[in-house]
Amino acid sequence: MDVLKRQGPQAASQLAKRFDVTAMAVRLHLYALQDEKMVEAYSRPSGRGRPTKLWQLTQKAQLKFPDAHQELAVDLMAHMRAQFGDQGLNDIIDRHSAVQIRTYGAALADAKNLDDRVQALTALRTDEGYMATASRDGEDWLFIENHCPVCAAARSCTRLCANELDVFTKVLGPQARVTREEHMLEGSRRCTYRISTA
Repeated sequence: MDVLKRQGPQAASQLAKRFDVTAMAVRLHLYALQDEKMVEAYSRPSGRGRPTKLWQLTQKAQLKFPDAHQELAVDLMAHMRAQFGDQGLNDIIDRHSAVQIRTYGAALADAKNLDDRVQALTALRTDEGYMATASRDGEDWLFIENHCPVCAAARSCTRLCANELDVFTKVLGPQARVTREEHMLEGSRRCTYRISTA
């Protein structure tokens, strides 16, 4: 399930290769997870021959990953909006982002270059439950969050996501340009950021 969360839909043969077992052994696990409604399969055309059967996580499976008390967060945001209005809620979110910038900035203070800063930010976000990874894509970095432990709260207040982009830009420093390429709130399975040298 962790591999499907981090890597997206996979064929049994891909998973078998990764775990150095037979495809049949993987299928037995997948069928068991399917019975529990944790995974589902779909077919993708693959040229000539039979289509490729890919396995992906279901919505039920998402509950197995950290959720940071989503219902409580959504409820609190609704109360803050009712008490302080939209602008008041935005001010609170902005203050939270300012704290993140200070906290991340302190954690990244010893990073010597952009590569070190990206790696340090990846570790911080992983510790917070975002299942973050970073890999090179040519001269750029692809910073990926495979899970969002505050997704329900972000749906309730999209300023959380808007500010996240600003937080990353500020903590990575003036030499970094950060753009979002995939976004869970827009239907992607993950959030992906391209980090390039400004």
